[in-house]
Amino acid sequence: MFEKKVYLQRRAALQSKLNSGILLFLGNEDSPMNFKDNIYHFRQDSTFLYYFGINEPSLAAIIDLDEDVTILFGNEMSIDDIVWMGRQKTLAEKSADSGLSKILPLDQLGNYLKKYQEKNRSVHFLPPYRPENIIKLTNWFNIPTDQLKERASLSFIKAVVAQRSIKSTEEIAELDRAAAISADIHLMVMQHTKPGMYERELAAKIQSEALASGGNLAYPVILTVQGEILHNHYYGNQLKEGQLVLNDSGVETALGYAGDLTRTFPVGKTFSAEQKDVYDIVLNAYHHAKDLLAPGVRYLDVHLASCKILAQGLKDIGLMNGNIDDAVQAGAHAMFFQCGTGHMMGLDVHDMEDLGEQYVGYTDDLIKNTTQFGLKSLRLGKELEAGYVLTVEPGIYIIPELIDRWKASNQFAEYINYDKLETFRNFSGIRVEDDFMITDSGSRMLGKHLAVTTEEIESIRSEAY
Repeated sequence: MFEKKVYLQRRAALQSKLNSGILLFLGNEDSPMNFKDNIYHFRQDSTFLYYFGINEPSLAAIIDLDEDVTILFGNEMSIDDIVWMGRQKTLAEKSADSGLSKILPLDQLGNYLKKYQEKNRSVHFLPPYRPENIIKLTNWFNIPTDQLKERASLSFIKAVVAQRSIKSTEEIAELDRAAAISADIHLMVMQHTKPGMYERELAAKIQSEALASGGNLAYPVILTVQGEILHNHYYGNQLKEGQLVLNDSGVETALGYAGDLTRTFPVGKTFSAEQKDVYDIVLNAYHHAKDLLAPGVRYLDVHLASCKILAQGLKDIGLMNGNIDDAVQAGAHAMFFQCGTGHMMGLDVHDMEDLGEQYVGYTDDLIKNTTQFGLKSLRLGKELEAGYVLTVEPGIYIIPELIDRWKASNQFAEYINYDKLETFRNFSGIRVEDDFMITDSGSRMLGKHLAVTTEEIESIRSEAY
């Protein structure tokens, strides 16, 4: 946990932004894998973690804005808990670390909420994403499960998003640490990869190092020779000379803050000429995007500028044709770049995504209202502010099924050279990604430098075996 004053200040700042009612915070429960006591790794709800810092299951809290009282609901360890898990800090001790003094048993929460409703007092809750919390809210408030998201408190959501978006000094230190450890792990993977290995061997090394760092993985490892699959969690392929390895992985620190890096490198010692050409297009887009980062700049504009750099590079090697501005406006570049250039990051690798992309990545002044393929997957479009932390991650992905679908309908034929593209259909994909903090005058990359040019990567690969 951070120091007690951090949580006191966070809760006080939140209270100052909301007028009245009850703020309800639901922690997460243990989730069984195949029977009750065999559980998945526990991950506390990030908003609960942000305001209370207690990383254990079966907790909830309320902040009564009118009475200026905060109550933690939870249970002390039973003797059975102690026998199986060992004596740990008591809940009272953990509460004191968070600056809390009033604790009630968890089973009293329902009665408290009922009393508030009987007095016609507003209870504000955030959109639930865990099934057990969906069930609780449905039972407490008699709201159908399919209506819970729309009945969540908009003022509560916006207040939390505004506060959590601006990272404090303590948070930046954690995010720097997460990015630096992630960079070390990426370097290790580059140094240890050899033809004949399986993807799972490298994924295992990443997970091992993440645990050894004192934290865990920030998200399931994406380690694949099929880099055109954006979130590929299959690790069964054997690595062969001539292929590319795409490694998208990051560490979560013990306090829950994420790193999110991607590097693409050859299975062998060098990139082929074709691979190098495409890699340099992606790297050019990466540099162009990161150089645009500054307060007041819309990330939507960063994304569109990155898309134009990608499209121009693809035109230079014969895969695209025509006017690049027109091609990007029409969405033709999405044949090669189907997602967004980046997203907010913090306690969640996709920060606060559970609260709603329209509130986290967009604003009332910039509403996301597009269905255009590619652009609809941009998670962040709003104007940047000092204190934001985000990723920059352009890529080029050659998806055979997408080629076949668009070619069959002659879609964007004026912009896409389908004959040349056929020679690339087994190319796979390339992504480059780092994490950045927006400063008062620009941006700063978090963590440490990690080999990013083809020359740097080939130097590491030439010493690997």
